Amino acid sequence: MRKVLGIDPGLEDTGWAVIESQKGKKVVLNEFGLIKTPSSLALSKRLKKIYDSIIDIIKQHSINSAAIEEAYFIDKIKTQSLTLHARGVILLAFENSLIKYNEYNPKMVKKMITGNGNANKVQVEAVVKMIFSIREKLYPDIADAIAIALADTRIYKLKEKNIL
Repeated sequence: MRKVLGIDPGLEDTGWAVIESQKGKKVVLNEFGLIKTPSSLALSKRLKKIYDSIIDIIKQHSINSAAIEEAYFIDKIKTQSLTLHARGVILLAFENSLIKYNEYNPKMVKKMITGNGNANKVQVEAVVKMIFSIREKLYPDIADAIAIALADTRIYKLKEKNIL
């Protein structure tokens, strides 16, 4: 059994999702959530909260693989810098837990999930909700985390079949 932790990193909001897959069986979304850190906290305390939360999720769900959104360049330099801090502690949590991980470009994830590399957040959410029969509205970072974990699961299955 393969349990993938999908992560959409951010300093204020880090979306996460756990997807389970077994050879020849349906992919199951086990759980998802959001790690929030208030801007009133010092940067080091915010990063510690993200790190500790990721470690807890890994232990609680017996995670054996992970997928995270690649760093990409956006217009907001400060936001990007803070996201890179969050990614750093998440990667450290993976390393300290001996979890192998893959990094995915957001456009590739969108293309793999929706068929359109330029899909917007609403489209990603709609497809993810349809695939997993989710009724409630999803926070955008959670929908992205689910999409990242699902893309990783699909790529893994293609590699198993020697298609990739």
